[in-house]
Amino acid sequence: MVRPSTIAFMDSVVLDGQPLTLAEIEAVSLAARSVTISPGALDRVTASRALIERILAAGETVYGVNTGFGKLSDFRVPADKLAQLQTNLVRSHSAGVGQPLAEPEVRAMLLLRANVLAKGFSGVRPTLLELLVAMLNAGVHPVIPEKGSVGASGDLAPLAHLALVVIGEGEAFHRGERMPGGEALRRAGLQPMELAAKEGLALLNGTQAMNAVGALAVARAQRLVKLADLAGAMSLEALKGTPTAFDPRIHQARPHVGQIAAAAHLIGLLESSEIRESHREHDSRVQDAYCLRCMPQVHGAVRGVLAHVASILETEAGSATDNPLVFPQNPSKAQDRGAVLSGGNFHGAPLAYALDYAAIAVTDLAGITERRIDRLLNPDINEGLPAFLSPDPGLSSGFMIAQIVAAALINDCHVLAHPASTGNIPTDGGKEDHVSMGMTSAIKLRQIVENAERIVAIELMCAAQGIEFRRPLESSKEVERAHEAIRAIVSRLEQDRVLAADIDALAAAIRAGAFNEWSQ
Repeated sequence: MVRPSTIAFMDSVVLDGQPLTLAEIEAVSLAARSVTISPGALDRVTASRALIERILAAGETVYGVNTGFGKLSDFRVPADKLAQLQTNLVRSHSAGVGQPLAEPEVRAMLLLRANVLAKGFSGVRPTLLELLVAMLNAGVHPVIPEKGSVGASGDLAPLAHLALVVIGEGEAFHRGERMPGGEALRRAGLQPMELAAKEGLALLNGTQAMNAVGALAVARAQRLVKLADLAGAMSLEALKGTPTAFDPRIHQARPHVGQIAAAAHLIGLLESSEIRESHREHDSRVQDAYCLRCMPQVHGAVRGVLAHVASILETEAGSATDNPLVFPQNPSKAQDRGAVLSGGNFHGAPLAYALDYAAIAVTDLAGITERRIDRLLNPDINEGLPAFLSPDPGLSSGFMIAQIVAAALINDCHVLAHPASTGNIPTDGGKEDHVSMGMTSAIKLRQIVENAERIVAIELMCAAQGIEFRRPLESSKEVERAHEAIRAIVSRLEQDRVLAADIDALAAAIRAGAFNEWSQ
């Protein structure tokens, strides 16, 4: 796991160009925590800009500073056209389509882009970094269409729409109102910038759109996999299953970290259950079905995948991902005059692979959850519970269609879990001939996580009803507390009613953190 040196101080996240944790990204994106810039970061930015100014004064030719871009990099641009070059770049690349990214995702993009600039390898003026942070703190959120990035040279189109507002163009949301970007800046007391040499390119090259969307989706998924332990524990109780399969000796014999953690969580959730004690002595079953017995193995593996993916996202949050990179003169080396080097750190492959990996894992988490839902409802295998958990089977269909909805969502996940990172369409006249498609990976993962939240919500709803059919026996303290939390959102199903609102309410509660105490 990354050990970030970025620190939170007095409710501010201090940007120093170092890795940001998913918790810090969420704090700024979801909780509107303020952001400041470390003095050291401003010193580095100043030093890298000084090298750009020296290159311009010397009349040297450097890609992105005084040349065209991509396939047009062989065209030298006159000094009096350099500001126009950067503005043209931003305008021409603002070709995104589709729905705007959600406000938290835009906030995460602003945060991550500012942190990249804070590393001091981008050659921008400190005022540009300060404006990005000021927009974030003032709640100026550019309208950024979610589609149009192929993930190399980074997320060009999404970042161009962000940059449009920096120059007072495009559109932005401010205090919930959509308006021209210049007007949003004005209302926030901010002034747009005229971009200088290198600055437009420094804003556009990078992976901050896929990183932002992916980071927020993975953070949601990390909470969800732990909540799936709770939902599974409730289902186990309703089905009079056995927690023997969670015995720590089993998992020490196969010591994957996530598996051990999931088993320990399940044991803790089920401690001192009256339901379990009631059938311990006369239970004829030797072992439960896989969807119950193998929860530590499956949920634990998902935990492991998400931890791995989170570490990649956190590393990327503190990485220089634009091009070219500006390396200022090292004062301790007399011969070092600094360098501007072209490379490919904007390529989204590390994130694209990781996000596709997460999509596969969360899809399988949703799949095992749906199998437990079916086991609760199917009268052939639900251990004597009423058919479809209906108080009046036949007259009332109970939760029959809830399982069908879960199956439909699973199919959606199956399609979305196909990797985007294996596809390649050369762009820019063949100059950018291998791209990552990482933004597609991020958007797909977000949808899969949303589907999985609804499927876990369905299991919680069904398991709560199942436990009630075991009354007067009670489950464990933790399961009973969770049952109360569910019932505070949806009532017991006494007769057929519209279930769509119940599913949406529970899924919204999951996203809002109502069950976070079981997801830590």
